[in-house]
Amino acid sequence: MSGRNRLAAAWKAVIVMGGKDKARNMAEKAKGKAQEAAGKATGDRPLETKGKGMQAKSDLKQAGEKIKDATKH
Repeated sequence: MSGRNRLAAAWKAVIVMGGKDKARNMAEKAKGKAQEAAGKATGDRPLETKGKGMQAKSDLKQAGEKIKDATKH
């Protein structure tokens, strides 16, 4: 495999992994929203707080992904 082909394969792997990470972060945020809503509905403050924490964690990960994307181009 030539150097150019190896480089193209490496970039393709980075792009695919980035998409998987973004999907995972979005799923984590959705789970956090569901936990927050369940906590509010049942009056379970710890569950509500845990849901908010998951959303914040997901937001930070998404910000990191955006920074990685910005530095790639």
